Amino acid sequence: MEPLVITGIGELATNDPVTGTLSEGAVVTEGEAVAWAGPAGDLPSGWAGARTIDVEGRAVMPGFVDAHTHLVFAGDRSDEFARRMAGESYADISAAGGGILSTVAATRSADRRRLVAGARRRMERMLAAGTTTVEIKSGYGLDIATELLMLEVAEEAAAGFPLTLRRTFLGAHTVPSEYRTDPAAYVELVVEEMLPVCAPHADYCDVFVEEGAFGVEEARRILTAAASHGLGARVHAEQLGHSGGAALAAELGAVSADHLDHITTAEAKALAAAGTVATLVPGASFQLRSPQAPGPMLWDAGVTVAIATDCNPGTSYVESMPFVVALAVTQMGLTVEQAVWAATRGGALSLGMDDRGRLAPGDRADLIVLDAPSVAHLAYRPATPLVSTVITGGKIRT
Repeated sequence: MEPLVITGIGELATNDPVTGTLSEGAVVTEGEAVAWAGPAGDLPSGWAGARTIDVEGRAVMPGFVDAHTHLVFAGDRSDEFARRMAGESYADISAAGGGILSTVAATRSADRRRLVAGARRRMERMLAAGTTTVEIKSGYGLDIATELLMLEVAEEAAAGFPLTLRRTFLGAHTVPSEYRTDPAAYVELVVEEMLPVCAPHADYCDVFVEEGAFGVEEARRILTAAASHGLGARVHAEQLGHSGGAALAAELGAVSADHLDHITTAEAKALAAAGTVATLVPGASFQLRSPQAPGPMLWDAGVTVAIATDCNPGTSYVESMPFVVALAVTQMGLTVEQAVWAATRGGALSLGMDDRGRLAPGDRADLIVLDAPSVAHLAYRPATPLVSTVITGGKIRT
């Protein structure tokens, strides 16, 4: 591809500790990578004849990296949402057969074509909102065939689409109805039968460590088995209560511990020492009307913080990373700079992808142009679609 020079940038947020955030910046992409980023006045002359776009004072930043989604599913849980808003608890609805198990039933009965089409539509909306890399979990199958199908559907939906995909096996999302009287047998199924089939189609393994889902010892067994299949560890931890999942994530050196609404300061320090990223999902707390994760405490404890949509049909049907940035600032208490970093560079580190979420030479040329003069407008104007241009791999997509 011919080089692309982006000039007229009002604010350039690079996430590069050397370059930082600049006014009157410029970026050059060559092939699929960033070739140069810096002050407009320092733009090298070697690209004088290259294709140039003038963004006329708009802000430019890395593309969003959404590091926690449940994008493949069937069914609708809007009635459940309305019931929660009327006062019913998520736990009571789940105990009555709603919650995750209702999506499991719908997903098991859906065919591949329908699942692919639904996931692709969600990806299209995410791309339009500036997401350039996405993680997708399984977890709505809870049997071998459907868990494998979900991972295959994620790959099929992303094929030929300008989003980078990472896949996570989440067979341990909850215990399915047919194993409710014998959860140990389900853990055995996950370890001995599901993992060997699903691991070749995934990058990570995740476990929901929560009362009513899986305990610490069950999660340790599953994640240890997953490591033997070459999968990195991710953990749903401390969401609805204090579960011990964050301490387990630190113990195992998991790449990410997610949710963390009830994490302690001591556990935050353990995550920091282990190098485990805290992937926070403010949309879930927002829709559950529950307290937000302590983002500022985690940041101050030295934990690498990411934020993600947790897009799912029950507790965070959110596809917009700009909205998540707004929630992280106004509801969680991160600064604008922290939230933007967490939504880009933090997400990239949560997925072990060092070449994105930042605009420095050699990084993948995934970036977005905002129809606003600064990234602060993402939180300042949360209901306005501000992403005007999306570039992935050096190509203009929207």
